[in-house]
Amino acid sequence: MPEFAEDAEVTHDAKRAVRVELLARRRALTETERHAAAARVQDELAALVRRLRPTRVAAYVPVGSEPGGAQLPAVLAAALPVGAQLLLPVLRDDLDLDWAAWAGPQALVAAGRGIREPATTRLGLAAIAAADLVVVPALAVDRRGVRLGRGGGSYDRALARVPANVLTVTPLYDGELLDTLPAERHDRPVRAVVTPTGGLISLDTLSGVVTHTSAGRTGSP
Repeated sequence: MPEFAEDAEVTHDAKRAVRVELLARRRALTETERHAAAARVQDELAALVRRLRPTRVAAYVPVGSEPGGAQLPAVLAAALPVGAQLLLPVLRDDLDLDWAAWAGPQALVAAGRGIREPATTRLGLAAIAAADLVVVPALAVDRRGVRLGRGGGSYDRALARVPANVLTVTPLYDGELLDTLPAERHDRPVRAVVTPTGGLISLDTLSGVVTHTSAGRTGSP
């Protein structure tokens, strides 16, 4: 086996081990802890939307123990300026992401892998490229902006279509912003995270500096 293939396998195994640990931590959270964390994350993201006044936001419907809670799309939509659009992902058979407009919780349908997605008209893979703000899930993010997803690669492909100047942010629980994560060449970084205690944290993916911007705070932790 070539050396690069061996390295890739080691990274894959390291990611799998971290995923197992992080998912176990999330499952151990009480319902009260999840709801409290979701409320704080929703407040921070809604404040961000009101501040940026984007014309199009791409986000998702959190499921299970994912930070932000199932009400996150409704919260984001309520914070949008009049006439702005919220897009949600539609998982394709090849695990890439199409996009469709949010039309309220009544327009969400159950889909594969336990997710819920809009039943509105699909807008195509490239619809995310026109978003002014992109909210993406992860199990953890490190100080370089490297995110650890669930292994399907859907969001890495979607993020590859997002212009570099667009803010990409990931909701996390406290303790899921890590010093470093195993990474592969196809992994796409995010530019910020939101945590219940830290609020919005901007990540400088070039220098590794982490800056807290929530509630008017700035500076390294």
